[in-house]
Amino acid sequence: MSELTHFNKSGQAHMVDISLKQPTKRKATATGSIKISPKAYKLVKQGNSQKGDILGIARIAAIQGSKQTSNLIPLCHPLPLTHINVSFTCHDEQYRLTLQVIAETEGKTGVEMEALTAVSVGLLTIYDMLKAVDKAMAIESIYLIEKHGGKSGDWKRSEIPLC
Repeated sequence: MSELTHFNKSGQAHMVDISLKQPTKRKATATGSIKISPKAYKLVKQGNSQKGDILGIARIAAIQGSKQTSNLIPLCHPLPLTHINVSFTCHDEQYRLTLQVIAETEGKTGVEMEALTAVSVGLLTIYDMLKAVDKAMAIESIYLIEKHGGKSGDWKRSEIPLC
């Protein structure tokens, strides 16, 4: 197993020094889902609830969340994001929405945290917008699917976590 990088030789937390690293193209894909009631699901599918287009607003929130990652996660470096793609899949029979985010940059450190933060914020936004009709929603299985670039190279999840 790799050594943890966010601790110095004395065991104190620190921001990793990336000053000597060369910028490379980096990409990370993350996903997560939210299980909602049939009533809430119907509001999402109609696309015109009293609060507006729920998935459209959640998409903007996910993008905004990716841009705020270094403000939320204490040891993350601020990154100049070059692209964020947010997509939703509706699972009609399960009343489940899946959110997938692809984050990209050209930099000295990866964008995994930005992709994961974007998924989290997008799903939390869906919860916030629907909580008046469904407080029992469940946000489930937020995880990294794959990442590309950087010193450690490419990585892809070999199995899907159970929901």
